[in-house]
Amino acid sequence: MGELTGYQLGVIGALFLSVASSVSIVICNKALMSNLGFPFATTLTSWHLVVTYCTLHVAHRLNFFENKRIDMKTVILFGILNGVSIGFLNLSLGFNSIGFYQMTKLAIIPFTVLLETLFLKKQFSQKIKLSLFVLLLGVGIASVTDLQLNFVGTILSLLAIATTCVGQILTNTIQKRLNVSSTQLLYQSAPFQAAILFVSGPLVDQYLTKQNVFAFKYSPLVLGFILLSCVIAVSVNFSTFLVIGKTSPVTYQVLGHLKTCLVLGFGYTLLHDPFTERNIIGILVAILGMGLYSYFCTHENKKKQMIDLSQGSQIKDKDSNTPLLGNQDKENHFEVKKATKDSLV
Repeated sequence: MGELTGYQLGVIGALFLSVASSVSIVICNKALMSNLGFPFATTLTSWHLVVTYCTLHVAHRLNFFENKRIDMKTVILFGILNGVSIGFLNLSLGFNSIGFYQMTKLAIIPFTVLLETLFLKKQFSQKIKLSLFVLLLGVGIASVTDLQLNFVGTILSLLAIATTCVGQILTNTIQKRLNVSSTQLLYQSAPFQAAILFVSGPLVDQYLTKQNVFAFKYSPLVLGFILLSCVIAVSVNFSTFLVIGKTSPVTYQVLGHLKTCLVLGFGYTLLHDPFTERNIIGILVAILGMGLYSYFCTHENKKKQMIDLSQGSQIKDKDSNTPLLGNQDKENHFEVKKATKDSLV
């Protein structure tokens, strides 16, 4: 029971860290890009990953965690896939309206459910699906404003959805099947994610912003915010792998929409962004969906644990009874044999 409580505390800590760090980095990056005019999102992400890897390398040297070797081909493909998914998400934002981009992010949950059902044979109850529908409806009401479609933007959005879903499913699957921790997986994959974005980032950003990241005038204030963003990103990247590993890709996406609601609220409170009744209604509906999802997940997990304990106790009883019967038969056989032997003598 104590072990279970410790695991639950670990999950709660991971969720809290993910929410706190993600909301912090959104506010930091919004100030950096909107107020200070630094628009190079993809390049900034590559710097995030470089700093993340360097931080983990120092932690490894100081023996904070033990490195575990993973098949190099798996790590390279996984790292490139995650780097490409970030690039596609940024391109999707560049080629589509804000509303369509939000729809793209909303579509990640149903696509993840579909992929896990088809390929991993994972079952989602009707109650879970209902709660996810309520959540997505609320976030859609709160954040989706305009929907402007174009062919290139739609293709990029589909690629962003596919690569993000597969990347997050693999984040969970690799940790469980290869028995590696979130830190070990992030440590080995971060260099490949950083490399793909370090090369493609300046090109993607120049195409989207018509500006050169190397020609940008870096003031001390801009450098300070970039450094702060990179430091927060270490926590964001670590908590992302931690949450997906401890829970599931769908739960991580649900958590992501909680962050969206919090960002809207903080944007109104701290940055005085416009806030309408539609935003308020959408956030309340989304919170209802998150509450239902959490309740149904907890209820189903408890039910599953009770079934597992019941099956375990039945197996234990069966195992404990079998030797007794076996010994009894053995003793009876010995007595018969002895009697026979005695009679022969």
